Amino acid sequence: MDTNAASAPSPRGVPGGRGTVIGMADAAGAVTALYQAHAVGMIRLALIMVGDRGAAEDVVQEAFFGLYQGWGRLTDSDRALAYVRSSVLNGCRNVLRQRSRNERRERAAVSGGGPTGFGQPGSAVESAEAAALIGEEHRQVLDAIRALPSRQREALVLRFYLDMSEDEAARALGVSKGTVKSATSRAVAAVGRLLQEES
Repeated sequence: MDTNAASAPSPRGVPGGRGTVIGMADAAGAVTALYQAHAVGMIRLALIMVGDRGAAEDVVQEAFFGLYQGWGRLTDSDRALAYVRSSVLNGCRNVLRQRSRNERRERAAVSGGGPTGFGQPGSAVESAEAAALIGEEHRQVLDAIRALPSRQREALVLRFYLDMSEDEAARALGVSKGTVKSATSRAVAAVGRLLQEES
C-alpha cells in the first residue's frame, strides 16, 4: 500500500463540499452548473433592482465571471451562491450610481443650455420582452419598489422575492438583523403608500 496515497487529502473539486477549493479546470464546470441553476433568478433580482433587462443580464454575467476568475480564492464552495448574490447586488448598486451620475450630467447640460450629447435619456426604457413579461399591476409594484431608497429596496427584495430569512438577508447585505427588520418594515409601508397614491 502506498502511504502517500493513503494519507493524501480527499480529492478537491467536488462542488458543494464544505471547505473545498476547486482548481480552474473544475471551476468552469462548477460555475456553469451554478449558472444553469440560478442565472434566471439572479437576472430577475437584478431586473427588479435596476429596471432594465440588458443591464440586469450584464450585471449577472459579470458576477458569474467574477466567481469563475476568483474560484481559486474561494475557500468554501458552499458560499459560491452567496458570493454571486452579493456580486449581483453590488453590480446593481454600481449601475444605479452610474445612471444617477449620467442623469445629473444630463440635467446640468440641459439647464446650462449646452448640448446633451449622445447619452440616452435619464430613465431606463424596458425592453419589449420585459414589458410583455410584466403586467401593469406588476409594473406598478416594481416602480414602487424602484422608488425606495437602496437599503430598503435590497432588504425587501431579499426577504420577499428571494425568500431569505432575516439572518440570510443580513449576511447578504453585510448589516445586522435589526437593520434588515427595520428596512423591510419601512419598505413595505412605503410601497403600500405609493400604490395607494397611484390608485
